[in-house]
Amino acid sequence: MHADSVRNLARRVFVVAVLSAAASSALAQWKPSRPINLIVPWAAGGSTDQVTRVTAGEIEKALGQTVVIINQPGASGAIGTKSALDAAKDGYTWTAGAAQDLGTYETLGSLQTKMSDWNIFLTVANIQVIGVNPATPYKTAKDLIDAMKAQPGKITVATAGVTSAGHNAMDFIAGATGVKYREVPYDGGNPAVVATVSGEAEVTTQLAVEQADMIRGKRLRPLATVSDKPLDLEGFGVIPPLSQTIPGFTAPANYFGIFIPKGVPDEVVKTVQKIWEENIPKSEALKKYASSRGALFLPTSGDAAQKAVMPAVQANAWMLFGAGKAKVSPDTVGIPKP
Repeated sequence: MHADSVRNLARRVFVVAVLSAAASSALAQWKPSRPINLIVPWAAGGSTDQVTRVTAGEIEKALGQTVVIINQPGASGAIGTKSALDAAKDGYTWTAGAAQDLGTYETLGSLQTKMSDWNIFLTVANIQVIGVNPATPYKTAKDLIDAMKAQPGKITVATAGVTSAGHNAMDFIAGATGVKYREVPYDGGNPAVVATVSGEAEVTTQLAVEQADMIRGKRLRPLATVSDKPLDLEGFGVIPPLSQTIPGFTAPANYFGIFIPKGVPDEVVKTVQKIWEENIPKSEALKKYASSRGALFLPTSGDAAQKAVMPAVQANAWMLFGAGKAKVSPDTVGIPKP
């Protein structure tokens, strides 16, 4: 090959490389031209609503565009999630919530979707707490479990409904102890907590983030985390793990985040991915939220996020199916037994 030909080929390779790099950079620099709708499929004030509003503020700063929170509760989160799934795939409609809920809608028969249909961007992992109205006689988790055994189906437990963190917590407890209880479902974790404070229900097993203020204000008495790990709640102290009462008890981490349906332009996903890599891990607002609410700050995205959420999705789906609350066997929709 002549020297001129070699130089020309080198120039062409260089130009192609520069154009490819520019195209890649452009894909990662999506600049939304109008506000983004972020659907929270639960009531205002609950765990999803709380962390999503903090996260939205960080996204707004990074994108230079407004993120509008739309609360659309119903059907244990399936209604709002469906709205995001059915919206135009232009990158302007997202949803949020617990990944274990998103991963079990198809098993429940409430919405035909699975984790692989979504780009997921996680912020925190939440932990459930057994909280009781202070007027009740229960001082420890053992007191409550003994009472539930003595009065099967009588003690009321407020949750945010089937698939919610509180419902799942009680199913874990029932599976480990054989207790029966009377569930009182609400449209979100916050209403369930408020109902327990007001005395409509004796117990709630919703998330620490939803109970934190009421615990600090002594309007709820925490008995245990629904976990094998204690929780050091800022302004209160240490809440012991349920594993102290039920040896060997454990429960998978309950991750929360932002979900963007697959099929939106690549530049949208790449831009949000960049925000999760560069901005979200440094967010003082999210760090403060996690430390003050009793959550674990664990920003994750991409394949790592999909892998992180699967233990909770598997446990949730198979627990619901085993209890006769799910219409579809999880293994038929790609969820193997844990």
